[in-house]
Amino acid sequence: MALETYRAKRNFERTAEPKGSTRQRASKAKAKSAPAFVIQKHAARRLHYDFRLEMDGVLKSWAVAKGPSLVAGEKRLAVHVEDHPLDYGDFEGTIPKGEYGGGSVIVWDRGRYTPLHDLDAMYRKGHLEFSLEGEKLAGRWHLVRMAGKRGEKRENWLLIKAEDEAARSEDAPDILEEAPDSVLTGRPVEALEGEAPGWSSKTGPIRETPGTKAARKTRRQAKQTATPDAEVGTDRQADPSPLDGLSARDRRKLKPLDLPDFIEPQLATLVAKPPKGGRWLHEVKFDGYRLQARIDQGQTRLLTRSGLDWTERFGPAIGKALAGLTEGSALIDGELVVETGAGSSDFSALQADLSAGRQDRFVYYAFDLFHLDGQDLTDVPLESRKAILERLVQAAEPQGRGEQGAPGLVRFSAHFGEEGGLVLEHACRLSLEGILSKRADGAYHGGRSKDWVKSKCSARQEFVIAGYMPSTAARNAIGSLVLGVYEGDDLVHVGRVGTGFSAATARMLHDRLEELHLPKSPFAQKLPSEAARGVRFCRPELVAEVEFRAWTADGQLRHAAFRGLREDKPASDIVREAEMGEADAAASTGGDHGKAPAEDRNGATGAGKPAAARTSGAAKSRKPTRAPQLAKLTHPDRIYWPDAGVTKEGLADYYVAVWRFIAPFVAGRPLSLLRGPEGIDSATFFQKHAWRGMNKAIDTVPDPQDAKGEPLLMIRDIDGLIGLVQGAALEIHPWGAPVKDLERPDMIIMDLDPGPGVEWAEVIEAAREVKARLEAAGLAAFVKTSGGKGLHVVSPIKPKADWDTAKRFTKAIAEAMAADAPERFVAQVTKSKRKGRILVDYLRNGRGNTAVAPYSSRARPGAPVSMPLGWDELSEAIGPAYFTVDNALSRLNSLDHDPWGEFYKAAAPIPPEKAKSGSKG
Repeated sequence: MALETYRAKRNFERTAEPKGSTRQRASKAKAKSAPAFVIQKHAARRLHYDFRLEMDGVLKSWAVAKGPSLVAGEKRLAVHVEDHPLDYGDFEGTIPKGEYGGGSVIVWDRGRYTPLHDLDAMYRKGHLEFSLEGEKLAGRWHLVRMAGKRGEKRENWLLIKAEDEAARSEDAPDILEEAPDSVLTGRPVEALEGEAPGWSSKTGPIRETPGTKAARKTRRQAKQTATPDAEVGTDRQADPSPLDGLSARDRRKLKPLDLPDFIEPQLATLVAKPPKGGRWLHEVKFDGYRLQARIDQGQTRLLTRSGLDWTERFGPAIGKALAGLTEGSALIDGELVVETGAGSSDFSALQADLSAGRQDRFVYYAFDLFHLDGQDLTDVPLESRKAILERLVQAAEPQGRGEQGAPGLVRFSAHFGEEGGLVLEHACRLSLEGILSKRADGAYHGGRSKDWVKSKCSARQEFVIAGYMPSTAARNAIGSLVLGVYEGDDLVHVGRVGTGFSAATARMLHDRLEELHLPKSPFAQKLPSEAARGVRFCRPELVAEVEFRAWTADGQLRHAAFRGLREDKPASDIVREAEMGEADAAASTGGDHGKAPAEDRNGATGAGKPAAARTSGAAKSRKPTRAPQLAKLTHPDRIYWPDAGVTKEGLADYYVAVWRFIAPFVAGRPLSLLRGPEGIDSATFFQKHAWRGMNKAIDTVPDPQDAKGEPLLMIRDIDGLIGLVQGAALEIHPWGAPVKDLERPDMIIMDLDPGPGVEWAEVIEAAREVKARLEAAGLAAFVKTSGGKGLHVVSPIKPKADWDTAKRFTKAIAEAMAADAPERFVAQVTKSKRKGRILVDYLRNGRGNTAVAPYSSRARPGAPVSMPLGWDELSEAIGPAYFTVDNALSRLNSLDHDPWGEFYKAAAPIPPEKAKSGSKG
């Protein structure tokens, strides 16, 4: 917000509030080490506290109705209001009645704040994280923007104190009552009522009395005296114990105890929705191995959830890093993971590293602590246990939090105090597995509990492997696994999983399952002949972790993908996970495990069978769809992406699930395809015309301008899309015009392609600049990841201009950007000019030129897809290849609205005058 809004609301002839001469204040601020914050207690119509942060030469401001709370995780509503001038940070006095904000104002607290990440990026994202150093408030804080409701005009945020040494327990004194007076004058806000001394519109500024000056000096000296001497020491032994931060009440819950060999882990109960209420902590659900770290006198053992010693499997580095947390003893609960380039944990990558003997990517996330230096902490509340654990990790390896230097091998698993539904929504939009919600005041006890609950972005659990189908595309490899769960002592068949295997994993599973071969089925009931045909059964000893979309009405898995073997879990423990039906786990009973996600309306693709779904995602029934028998897949277990284990069947399943999203951008348009019959590691080539053996569901249409008379490729429905998969189309590139109006495009595309040395944040800023220029020309702008290196900014246009006009218009924008900032942008494809700059590629907008379709897969490692985003989702956390065939559905399931859902409704014509300038206007 600019100061115009602030000034428009005030009559400066009546109020002594500063008008906003910021030049002198801003110049002074530049010389200071950190920006300022101020909190003003404002007795207007209702008492509230105005929280202000210095940003961009103004005070960004929020009205906090109940004032800040020092209780960690307690949320206080903060309504975003107009920007205030920097001079306002010194304002204390009365605002005349009848004026905007009429009432008394005191400076309740002030000081400096330190942003913990890039300030502009956090503000755009709507999540500010910072530390305060004031006269009353200190430590880490969060300001989190809430999702707005339809028709709501005000912008609501939440002010939340983070868990640290400056936080207070619920039963501690309230800082608002403990220190109610001004830090500027020492006066209560009530003393200013009725033009009492203070800065008022009649009396002007008041001066500090000797008494108030002395009081302020005494407070400062007391604060300095209270600083622990250990903070300036360099000897590790001089540091205070992490247990010193415990309250007297929590300290009474400590019990002397020798270090146990192992503690039965606490397990979470599956729920449909995260619990509500402020007494829950929410953590990201990691995708790795749950391991207890037993540390004793510099030696570390890593124990699985069943107590197996797996220390040797992960090499010496992790054990050494964990041993560095304490010179005594500790028992820590955590998860060992491998993180992908996108920054999320990946169980398949962890398994691949273990199989290959690779040990350089392991990271241990510590999330709980139940023993330290001879003290049993299991009865201490979770939030206190985590506070101790965080101090341990920070003291041993401060850079492990990722704020300075390279991330460490041992990291603290942070938690969120925001509403659980909001945390889950963000996790799902980032395609994470889900979240864990834990009672902040809960003790630690073994076994499954309602104090810990888990809510998932997609269905995922372990299954018993009871057999396999041999691969039809490779020798000595599996093509799919036959799965079951136990119901009592009976093993019950639940279907197959036919994708998610790398070539190496398919061979490894074949060899291991052959050693367990059984001549007959291990299932309690006889399988239908179709399900049993060709299966090689095995002893039910191995456990597979599988991600899937839903259960069918007859209890079979739908759209399943293999994620890895779970050698830490015995097959006899594997049952169908039941889901508690209520959001508030503490009050819930009962279960509901058969509910399909709302977006999942289609059947699955079976090995050697037709793609079962033949309706769009708009179908309303949750029951499996009986579909026409078209578009058969041959060799469905052929692996297209060896590193990600995505098979032909897996790609077909993905497109079935996203059909309703991708259909408007590929159906009824000429298509260019990047085909790779043997997958991305073999030869690939572009295909613009029909080929021998092409699936009958793929159509052709004539091209009036093709001298050879070769027709163009086109699909009309989902059968055509599955036909493209059968034809090994790894990328789909549509024209910017439909077949029905081939010479007049209905969209334009600006491809932002970063050269060597360009940071991702620079690409994001470039996309925003393209958006501004398009909007200045009267066009809407939509953004998507390319699935490659950059971003695509796309505008829907009225089909009135021809191809030459569209190309001239986009060329003008590209050249204007290159002319305005030649050090950042280039409009020419020449590689020699690309280093350190972004190519603004407008050449996608000529006749016959194409760009990859939204939601299309890319023939690149990891099976990335080109994913549409909302502009508010652009961040350094989501790179150009972040979303993949494997994780895209989790994101799409989490959306409350499609960011490109109104794409064609936003179409506007290219203005003729803008076709020449391409400027911002």
